Amino acid sequence: MIEARIAGLDRLVTNREQEHDYGTHLGDADMANANLLAILIAAAAGFLVGGLWYGPLFGKAWMVEHDFVEEELKKANMLKIYGLTFAFSVLSAVFLGHLLAFFDTSPRSTMMISIGIALGYIVPAIGTNYLFSRKSGKLFAIDAGYWLVFYAAMGAVFAMLGT
Repeated sequence: MIEARIAGLDRLVTNREQEHDYGTHLGDADMANANLLAILIAAAAGFLVGGLWYGPLFGKAWMVEHDFVEEELKKANMLKIYGLTFAFSVLSAVFLGHLLAFFDTSPRSTMMISIGIALGYIVPAIGTNYLFSRKSGKLFAIDAGYWLVFYAAMGAVFAMLGT
């Protein structure tokens, strides 16, 4: 029984490898045929979600939960913060786009995988950190909600533009 399941899995993997060119050569620019334009737009969509989420939607509540004062925040190196934040958005979009291209997903599967990454990996990681850091449930809800919407926005871009 187990051997039959393993053989079935081997056939599935072999068939998928035969059907697709996954960019097996080092240096391929397409990274498993990932859509570079979609990756950049997905990164921008995630970045935009952050601007709205931590700005007009939940910015004041987030600041209260962190005991931040607006005057102190204005003294920060905003070019560094926003620049690195966008770079991290690009990194997330690259890996999500690569994953979705590898599995050649439908729009429905794209959204399920994108949101599933947030629900299955990001939210539990944040939750664990917040529990040990003694952060509030309200802050957890704000930040976890952001990551759910961030990955949903990127998934929507990939669903519309393809991977």
